[in-house]
Amino acid sequence: MAKSKTLFECQACGHQSSKWLGKCPNCGAWDQFMELNSKQIEILKEISPQKKKNYVGALPITKIEQEKIQRYSTEDEELDLVLGGGIVTGSMILVGGSPGVGKSTLLLKIAGNLAQKDKKILYVSAEESASQIKLRSDRLESNSDNLYLLSEIRLDIIFDELNKHNFEVLIVDSIQTVYSQNLTAAPGSVSQVREITFELMRYAKENGVAIFIIGHITKEGSIAGPRVLEHMVDTVLYFEGDSSRELRLLRGFKNRFGSTSEVGIFEMTKKGLMSAKDVSKKFFTRGKAQSGSATTVVMEGSRPIILEVQALVSESGYPNPKRSATGYELNRLTMLLALLERKLDLPFNQYDVFINIAGGIKINETAADLAIIAAIISSYRDRPISKDTVFLGEVSLIGDIRDVFSLDVRLKEAKSQHFKKAIVPTLPLEELNSIKCYAIDEVPKLIEWM
Repeated sequence: MAKSKTLFECQACGHQSSKWLGKCPNCGAWDQFMELNSKQIEILKEISPQKKKNYVGALPITKIEQEKIQRYSTEDEELDLVLGGGIVTGSMILVGGSPGVGKSTLLLKIAGNLAQKDKKILYVSAEESASQIKLRSDRLESNSDNLYLLSEIRLDIIFDELNKHNFEVLIVDSIQTVYSQNLTAAPGSVSQVREITFELMRYAKENGVAIFIIGHITKEGSIAGPRVLEHMVDTVLYFEGDSSRELRLLRGFKNRFGSTSEVGIFEMTKKGLMSAKDVSKKFFTRGKAQSGSATTVVMEGSRPIILEVQALVSESGYPNPKRSATGYELNRLTMLLALLERKLDLPFNQYDVFINIAGGIKINETAADLAIIAAIISSYRDRPISKDTVFLGEVSLIGDIRDVFSLDVRLKEAKSQHFKKAIVPTLPLEELNSIKCYAIDEVPKLIEWM
């Protein structure tokens, strides 16, 4: 009698092994390997991306016909921006975020917008009843005869409903709670999530239905379930920001049909998540000048955003001073402090330094280095910086200030918000009459200016 083949799978990342392992060699998780039965192994072979039903040989790239991408608007400016212009027909979009950040609220609002544009929408909730969703829909003013609700966890029932009507958009809330009867594993397991995602993806491509799936995140901030889920879908969007704050950021981490550099900014209101209006004034204040505060302009995709950088420098009572950064890279803060100690002889080895980016946004570029240094020195010397000044520049390890990309775009945004002075590495190509630019090429000159 032939010995049955066994296979073990990590429930954290989807890594497979022929034997049980205590620690996953791929993601480092402990006690996450689960044995798959023969039926599960056969299904994994069927959904393997290497197995194609219709094999097409290799062709010269010059003979490949380019597929025309059809898009339609979500009737929400911020979401359209992140998606690259709108929803692509037959695409699959994963939306992740912490509990209460607004994933279900946003998608229900989008479902109502599309339904009012004569598109048939199926909203599947495996966690809430239809009456609970109806209460939220009344608050969001998303009611429409073209919006259908289904409270179901079984995948075959969902497909039956899809086949009854010609739905153009499907929303699944959430992917970890849907159950396929082809597998005996529990909902949310790696096998279930992979099987369900593959079947939904196949249905989307064959029928031209756009599918939104909501994914829960773990304490570490990643989508609960296998990483293969992110590889299978066309677009991955993550909500950033604290659920206790009004502003929420929706950032694209993968997009096969557009750029991933754009970010959508939403505001939580009584009517749900709405596109934030007048974003430029959401992340800084124009009140009284105080020490430890400086202003900079960062680029989020094609959008310039003015941010307030806050710094607090206080004497340390411990041998090892504290370093803390919220919204800014801690390692880069440590580098800047070491640079100030070396070039300006400032004794930051005796001081605790705390950095915070107002508004809950995270800075992912180096153009804010000059503003960080200005805020630190302002707090250290207890000297306020004028609220009419912005700081732009990347600081290198040798102490000189490097140029930043899209300088003219940043200065135009500062000009529109009535800033009068700008500290920059080089003078802009285009002359701006209402804002005075001061060019400095090294950190000691910043001290002279201040």
